[in-house]
Amino acid sequence: MDQDSGQKLEPATREKLRKLNSLRGREVQAGEFWDVVVVTAVDVSQREAYELQIREKLRRKELPLGVHYTVLSDPPGPKIGNGGSTLYALQHLSDTFGKKLSKLRVILIHAGGFSQRLPSASALGKIFMAFPLGDPIYQMLELKLAMYVDFPSQMKPGILITCADDIELYSTGEGESVRFDKPGFTALAHPSPLTVGTTHGVFVLDRHENCSYREMENTSCLRFLHKPSIDEMKDTGAVCKRESIELPDTEFVYTDSTYYVDFDTAICLLNLLKELGTLDCEIDAYGDFLQALGPQATIDYTDNTANVTKQENSLVHVRQKIFHLLKGTPLNVILLNNSRFYHIGTTSEYLFHLTQDEALRSQLGLLSSAFSVCQTNNNFSSRCCIMYSIVEARCSVGAGSVVEYSTLGDGVSVGQDSILSGCLVSPGVSVPERAFMHSLCVNHQNQTKFVTVFFGINDNLKRSVGAPRCMEELKLFGLSLAECLSHWEVENETLRFSGDTSSCSLWNACLFPISSDQRNSFLLSVKMLQAVVSGSTSPLPKATQLLSMHECLQLKNLEEMLKLRKTLHDNITQRRFSN
Repeated sequence: MDQDSGQKLEPATREKLRKLNSLRGREVQAGEFWDVVVVTAVDVSQREAYELQIREKLRRKELPLGVHYTVLSDPPGPKIGNGGSTLYALQHLSDTFGKKLSKLRVILIHAGGFSQRLPSASALGKIFMAFPLGDPIYQMLELKLAMYVDFPSQMKPGILITCADDIELYSTGEGESVRFDKPGFTALAHPSPLTVGTTHGVFVLDRHENCSYREMENTSCLRFLHKPSIDEMKDTGAVCKRESIELPDTEFVYTDSTYYVDFDTAICLLNLLKELGTLDCEIDAYGDFLQALGPQATIDYTDNTANVTKQENSLVHVRQKIFHLLKGTPLNVILLNNSRFYHIGTTSEYLFHLTQDEALRSQLGLLSSAFSVCQTNNNFSSRCCIMYSIVEARCSVGAGSVVEYSTLGDGVSVGQDSILSGCLVSPGVSVPERAFMHSLCVNHQNQTKFVTVFFGINDNLKRSVGAPRCMEELKLFGLSLAECLSHWEVENETLRFSGDTSSCSLWNACLFPISSDQRNSFLLSVKMLQAVVSGSTSPLPKATQLLSMHECLQLKNLEEMLKLRKTLHDNITQRRFSN
């Protein structure tokens, strides 16, 4: 992509944001917007959290009205992946709308999961992550709807399938538009370095079709590769070359993001669920559906479980069923040659994109402060981000840090590259650099309590060991868990792990004190954190009960957390008005 093409992204993106803004809070006309917006959740508890937040958005007129918004949870039992969620969503839509479904334009946003790599989104969902733009402030849901705001009017009835932790920005040539009007699957494709291709899906294009590298092109795909090696990309002809493309070298591949399924093909997938009955394995909506498509697709991938987190006995059988069902279905590809794909699924990605990524900040118009009240005499880095928060006088926030849904008292100091989410911070408190701190409201022993969890920005919450005695291998802020316990004068033998103790991790380590007060909850946790960082000791008060992040989500008090956000919203609105 040359410099001129890059400059086109900003006005194209701003126009999409403007268009959604014009629809927020008013009844949309037929064909003007999506008929149905579906958000998937991993379980009933997460579904209830999503439904509560969507209802509040509609009450405050932050979304287009006259649209059927629905949240669907996966059935209880084994994990079924986003592919399984897609199939169950189709079943629900068919049961709800019957024959009318054949005339509807549906967007399906996969938002299930516990967000272990970005825990600030665990309780209330990645799809409700805030972004520093818009008034009222945008969350990921509005941002996804904005980026695809042109699609409903340019598509035949069917379903657009996307995920909740990525953003795609793109521009098209004058008079051109992205159209979803072909049978089968139609996928968006983005030019990417080969290294990116190893962690995404890659399209092998039909070389007989001319590629002119305009901003947007329509072509067909011979086959789809899921997280291929560089050698596999080269051997299958997936690698493209173009001298002027703005990449580290002249070689690149086209990687996946979002795709559309026409109504007839959606019915075909629905029949698959009827044939399979109850699912008992994880199906990938990308790897397992798209690899079956295109004239050069082979059944070989069905027994390759290299990228599967947990292999069930039925997986290969189910994949083979999918392959035979979809074999011969067209895979059309829309090449978005002037596009950017942003993944925001980890704490590091979140901090980088909101505070340091000049391209994204410019293209989306991200602000350093959005829907916040910040008093005078503050010392804010130009590379920090404050949103949906109240910051009193004489506070400092370091470069690369994000403060959201929080209130900082006078003279609070936040180190660089840190995340504060949902916190009530007493005056004068100092938060170390590279710290993640997130306060949650829980129901504990029939009472409303608070827990503030804390981790290092780069801590691996998924890393697990086979037994509590192996906790030396788990690292918190670069120290072994045993070392951290010594700073809090806690005996190793007393540390409890929630859930399955054959899989012990930072996620289920019971490290975080319970408090009856939100402010005190933060103070207890920040003292523990400061002791670890400084090498000092900070004994916990006697009889302090500790929870894990895993337990906090099981015990979360959604109504109270959302009530606190509403109170914060009202306080910010009132103080902005009076100012």
